[in-house]
Amino acid sequence: MTREEARAFILANTRPAAAPLVPELVLRLATEITPIWQATEDFLALHAIPPPFWAFAWPGSQVLARMVLDRAELVRGLRVLDFAAGCGLAALAAARAGAEVEAAEIDPLAIAAIEVNAAANALAVAAEPGDVVGAGCRWDVILCGDVCYEAPMTRHILPWLRQMSGQGALVWVADPGRAYLPREGLEEVSRTDVPTSLELEDRPTRRTVIYRLTQI
Repeated sequence: MTREEARAFILANTRPAAAPLVPELVLRLATEITPIWQATEDFLALHAIPPPFWAFAWPGSQVLARMVLDRAELVRGLRVLDFAAGCGLAALAAARAGAEVEAAEIDPLAIAAIEVNAAANALAVAAEPGDVVGAGCRWDVILCGDVCYEAPMTRHILPWLRQMSGQGALVWVADPGRAYLPREGLEEVSRTDVPTSLELEDRPTRRTVIYRLTQI
């Protein structure tokens, strides 16, 4: 699958929209979960594409985006990583706030979505597919929105994120109550109730907490 094919798939299966907490940024998002999920399942058989997490503005990315837009001094002029970036909402917000931004994703469709969304907002975000876990620290701030939704994912990423914190990066983890969030090494920064879709969540709002990740 080429990047051109990935962008065409995104444009065909999403529409311009805005996340509830971040109306100033336009994103290509799914309006109904079933069609995009089915389209991706069909594509999956041919291209081994993961589920389309990139087609939704998850609560964690929304609160991180809102924070850096409201407090641009937290990231302005710094090197920022949007880790497991999905649609790239937090990355876009950091870029608008004046940061030098990289978005990390293993899903090539997510990378294409980030590029489409960055272009739609006239923002610069560096995005290349690949797993950055294990890389040396080259960022000042790492934004992690809603990343603890599966046990294998959490086991894979948390030791590395703690290493990044120990090497000088400020690591923010925004979590809406997922089961695999660690119980230690977290300092609460803020909490926000985020409107959600009952097609994706089991309640109309999710209380989402931003934590600063520390070493244990």
